[in-house]
Amino acid sequence: MSRVSAGRAKVGHVNTCDDVKWPEYWPQVARDIAGAVKAAVTAVQDESASAAVEAFGELDALPFEQVVSVQSGIVRELLEMAHPDGLAGEDIQAVLERCVRSTVPWFPELDVAALAEVLTGALGVVDVDERPQTLAHTAYLQAATVVIVDLLRIVRIPAVVAIRNAVGEVARAETVEMP
Repeated sequence: MSRVSAGRAKVGHVNTCDDVKWPEYWPQVARDIAGAVKAAVTAVQDESASAAVEAFGELDALPFEQVVSVQSGIVRELLEMAHPDGLAGEDIQAVLERCVRSTVPWFPELDVAALAEVLTGALGVVDVDERPQTLAHTAYLQAATVVIVDLLRIVRIPAVVAIRNAVGEVARAETVEMP
């Protein structure tokens, strides 16, 4: 299985335009994942069902495990930023409620069970690779994107920063795992 080996992601200058240039030293798959995650986040922020469907299709065409690694990293980092003193059950419930309320009116296809799975997976409660295959990959990727958008609203950082940090963290973790 190919992994997202991206080297160290530098967060210096943040380009918040739609034509983000990802670091050239990242492998092509890492740049593709970063671009697809950014496109999906933008579509959800814009509450555009048609753009979201297209962006989710792009995400779904990429290696699922690698996309989940990046999205989980983003969710983890944003949860830590939003709740620096620790996370309570009420905090998770609030994320779920905000996601459903903000998304279902314009994207009724959202799988609410997938939202819970994204949060438990990002927190390490459930290993995404070992979970029963009850959810379609697309539902999981959609839910992760919705959670990311919700948390970006809370912590108020550009999506580009969160994506760069997550890809960098995946790369560091893979470097440590290598013999």
